[in-house]
Amino acid sequence: MFLRKNLILLNILLVLILIVGLTISIFAQENVKIGVIYPLTGSLANAGKNALNAINLAVSIVNEEHPDLAFNLAPSAGLPNLNGAKIEIVTGNTQGEPEFGRAEAERLITLEKVDALLGAYQSGVTKTASQIAERYKTPFVTGISTSPQLTERGFKYFFRTTQTTAHEAIGAMQLIKGLNARENANIKTIGMFYENTEFGVASYDAVERATIENGFEMVSNIKFPFSSVDLESEVLLLKNANPDFVFGSFMISDLILFIKTCKKLDYIPKGYISLDTGLTEPELLDTVAEDANFLMTKDVFALDLTDKIPLLKKVNEMYRNLYGADFDGNNIRVFTGIMALMDAINRAGSKDKEAIRKALVETDISTDQLIVTWNGIKFDEKGQNVLSAPIFRQMLNKELAIVYPFDLAFSELVYPLPKWSER
Repeated sequence: MFLRKNLILLNILLVLILIVGLTISIFAQENVKIGVIYPLTGSLANAGKNALNAINLAVSIVNEEHPDLAFNLAPSAGLPNLNGAKIEIVTGNTQGEPEFGRAEAERLITLEKVDALLGAYQSGVTKTASQIAERYKTPFVTGISTSPQLTERGFKYFFRTTQTTAHEAIGAMQLIKGLNARENANIKTIGMFYENTEFGVASYDAVERATIENGFEMVSNIKFPFSSVDLESEVLLLKNANPDFVFGSFMISDLILFIKTCKKLDYIPKGYISLDTGLTEPELLDTVAEDANFLMTKDVFALDLTDKIPLLKKVNEMYRNLYGADFDGNNIRVFTGIMALMDAINRAGSKDKEAIRKALVETDISTDQLIVTWNGIKFDEKGQNVLSAPIFRQMLNKELAIVYPFDLAFSELVYPLPKWSER
């Protein structure tokens, strides 16, 4: 009788152990769902595809064991503070349009039940999508959208890891002042060529403000329709104004058209800086080749800096092995954005959206965890990373080379740009 009771108790204990084990196993396998919102069709589909490639690499680093990488989340498989839970990516296609971004954000939150959102590419799309996220109290991180207004809305759930166009414009003015001091370049007048979107208008506002504050004169501001088919009249206006330095703010398809139109009309700015996007896209050289030479862009990294950024070489090799190309200035920021989001989710130790938001507020990521040139990631009360800063690269012999800050430069900045007939 005693033996029988012991056997019954033992069986009950074994069943309880099995149930607990199964429960732990199920919990450990419960995915954390991140909705990612990018243009996967339309004129910006390549940019969206590259962003998704960067996201997938970042997620594989966290979901699998990578003991050779120095990221905090790389050595173990999954999120350690969530019992090894894996990250699951759910995609949303904006088609490059704000209304689709809004609709996809709502679908991902209400139907797909994502725990957080990452996106988008254009600031105008990020604006509408993040409004939905704020309404549903869902953390939203952007790694790439740069309109300063995005972090001026008093949102609690919106966070941006990259610098804004305001930061970029200020950095560019310092570059121009440096040219005047070092080379006696005598740059006095500024022109702006920008698309009629949230991103373009915000870029113009930032450049205009920085122009005035730094003692230069804005002599031309030309706005054109996004995804144009003809820019001849706009380029002629710029040519006639003939500013000493031109700032461009538009996406890759319009940049290609701008370059082709400038060549057709035998015009090249004396100096040119592209704010945020375009020159770093791989398809640019495939389309216009050496015609892109001497144009300049703000950026956040360069492969030349692998000795200063220990993680960059290894992670870029992983990216190249998977996708046959190096990181560019856009998808590397997307990678950085989702790494920051996954770090916050792990620190939250929970899928609870409020806990994730609180962890994002408390973010303090050091430079040794980054593959960009920033001083870290730390958000102010508006959700803006206060430790990001741009570098500037110029296209020389069909390769982007660091030209500013001067102490990081690998090549001398060319100014004025050579005319088409002199190349």
